[in-house]
Amino acid sequence: MTSPITPWPRMIALVDMSAFFASIEQRDNPEWRGRPVAITNGAQGTCIITCSYEARAYGIKTGMRLRQARQLCPDLIQCPAHPERYAEASTRIMEALTVVTPVIEVFSVDEAFLDITPVQHLYGSVEDIGRMIKRIVFQASGLLCSVGMSGDKTTAKYAAKLEKPDGLTVILPWESETRLSNVPVTALCGIGEGVGRYLAARGVHVCGDMKNLPISALSQRFGNVGRRMWLMAQGLDPAPLETVVPDPKSIGHGKVMPPNTRDPEVVRIYLHHMGHKVGARLRRHGFKAQRFFIGLRTDQGWLGGAYAAALPTQDSRDIAALCQRMLIECWRGEGIHQVQLTATDPQSDKQSLLFQDAHQQKREALNCTMDRINARYGEFTLAPAPLLHRSTMPNVIAPAWKPFGHRQTI
Repeated sequence: MTSPITPWPRMIALVDMSAFFASIEQRDNPEWRGRPVAITNGAQGTCIITCSYEARAYGIKTGMRLRQARQLCPDLIQCPAHPERYAEASTRIMEALTVVTPVIEVFSVDEAFLDITPVQHLYGSVEDIGRMIKRIVFQASGLLCSVGMSGDKTTAKYAAKLEKPDGLTVILPWESETRLSNVPVTALCGIGEGVGRYLAARGVHVCGDMKNLPISALSQRFGNVGRRMWLMAQGLDPAPLETVVPDPKSIGHGKVMPPNTRDPEVVRIYLHHMGHKVGARLRRHGFKAQRFFIGLRTDQGWLGGAYAAALPTQDSRDIAALCQRMLIECWRGEGIHQVQLTATDPQSDKQSLLFQDAHQQKREALNCTMDRINARYGEFTLAPAPLLHRSTMPNVIAPAWKPFGHRQTI
C-alpha cells in the first residue's frame, strides 16, 4: 500500500548493498549466480572476508576459516578478493546517487545515507523515491541493494536490514518509536555488546525500555553519545549527515598469517611489510605520526602494544625499527595468526624542510621518489630487498573504505 504524499519533516534513506563483494563476483562470473561463494584474501587466504547469501544459508559467516566453511558446504566456491573492482563499483554507485540528492554521507564501501528532505517535493511518494534509488543503483552497477527510509539515520539503517537482499522498507517518522519499541537495543547501529551489557544491567533490553532510564544517566556515562543513544531508541536520532570525510583518527594495516607461524624471519617480514604500507599511506595523505600500535595475535590474545617514535614520522624505516623493538621485547616464539600496525595519532605534516637536517631531507627525497615510482608502476615495484619475500596475498578493501577523502586507499 502506497503511503500518502505528505511532506516529511525529515526524510533519510539508507542504501545497503547486498553481499557487495560476493555480488560483484557473481555479476562478473554468471556461472556462480545462485551458488555459494566465499571471498578470501587471495587464493592462499584461509579466512573468509565475506560470502554470498547462498553461502550464508549454510551457516557460513565473515571471519570463518575456509576449512570450517567447506565442512558446512563442500561445494563452496573460493574466490580471491579483487579490491580494485569493489572500489570501482562503490565509486560508481556513490556518484550515481548524487542524481537523487546532493546531501550524501558515504557511510562505508557498501552503504550510504541520503538526505531526501530538501528534494522530496521533486518526486512522488516515499515508496517511489525508494524504488528510484534502487533502480539508479542497479543501472550504475548491475547490483541489487536494500533501501530503508525513515525520519532519522538510525531508524533508516535499521529499516534497510529488515528486507534483504533486495528490499525496500519504509518506517514513517511518526511510527518510528512504536516500530522500534520491541527491537533489542543492540540491533541499533552504534550500540555494541559492551554498551548493551551496561544498558541490560539497568533494565534496558529493548528500545521501549530506554525511556525508563533517565537521559542524564547516559549523558553522564557517555556524554553526547549517550544522549544520542537515548533518542535513537525512540526513532529520534538527531545526528546530521556527515558529508565531509574528517581527517583519519588512525591509519593502519594488518594481515592474517598462516596459523601458528613461528619463523622469526617470516614474522619480521610481515611486520615490516605493514610498516612500509603505513608509511607510504601517511606520506600519500600528508601525515606524520608518533604513536603506533604494533600487535601480534596469538591463541591467547594480542602481544605488543603502544610504541612511540622519537619524533613524528612518515618514514617506513623508523616504523620498521619500532616493529623490531616490539619483537625483541614482547615475542617469545608463540604461534602467530595475524599482525597489525596502526598509526594512532596521524597529524598533518606542516614541518618545513628548513627545520630538517640534510639526512632527513635526503630520506624524504628518497621516499618521494620511491612513492612516485610505485604510484606509476604498482605498489612495491620499488621496495627494500627483504620485502621481496613478503606475503603474496593481495590487499583487501576495508569495510570503512570510502571513495572520497583519506579512506580511499586500498
